[in-house]
Amino acid sequence: MKKYDETTLKKLQEIELEMLHDFVKICEKNDIQYFGIGGTAIGALRHKGFIPWDDDIDLAFERKDYEKFCETVEKEYASKYYILNYETDSNYPLFTTRMCKKGTVFQEHAMKNVKCPFGIFLDLYAYDNVPDDKNEMKKQAAKAWIYSKLLILCSIKSPNLVQLHGMKKKIALAMCKIAYYVVKILRISTDKIYEKGKKCCTQYNGEKTHKLAYLTEAKLYGSMIKRKDLYPLQELQFEDLKLKFPNNMHEMMTAYYGDYMQLPPVEKRYNHCPYRLEFGDE
Repeated sequence: MKKYDETTLKKLQEIELEMLHDFVKICEKNDIQYFGIGGTAIGALRHKGFIPWDDDIDLAFERKDYEKFCETVEKEYASKYYILNYETDSNYPLFTTRMCKKGTVFQEHAMKNVKCPFGIFLDLYAYDNVPDDKNEMKKQAAKAWIYSKLLILCSIKSPNLVQLHGMKKKIALAMCKIAYYVVKILRISTDKIYEKGKKCCTQYNGEKTHKLAYLTEAKLYGSMIKRKDLYPLQELQFEDLKLKFPNNMHEMMTAYYGDYMQLPPVEKRYNHCPYRLEFGDE
């Protein structure tokens, strides 16, 4: 796996921080509520900024604010940024959305054969309501997770399984390759996969529920959070910015990462060091 040199990673983080400043301005100007999650939340709690080896920023919204943000960027900030997701480019194989900087390139190894305008980006996650009934929640989460994996396997036969090692990783990659060819042989429509996945994710958004989640997360049930733990949002330092985060994210973070305040061993310090990286015009 390719690794960053220190200068390149620092420059990438500087560009992402510039993008983050613009992101916050857009949200504040347009009354859009967001919250930091994942590695960005760990970075704020543990380092007051980027995790030293991290190369992306994770930001989330409830679905209505997510849609408002994407529309605002496309209408008012198209000279500098563009929104990349399946709805803007059907070659894009993920349910995650990216706000990309124009004139840049950030193409990961797993995506090197995918024909998409991959730029340096901020990751954007739409959180949806999940039902209070545990069995119904499990059904919704499992179906959404399956649709998200099918969408990936329509384009990528060897996804980036960074959290697996040794024989487990070899078996998982072999199964992914088999699934990839099955999907190709059956000519399964990516439009149908995406539509069914999105419908599954949003089916409870008209109801009042006590939990919400990004349902197509890599780890099943990994992003679920109680509304009482999400709101009111708190502000934490992230580099030279004050960013908003869930008020009590300990349960969600522990379920996903374990002891997230401890530095992981060197061999488990993952990032997305790309196949192709271009910073564009300065």
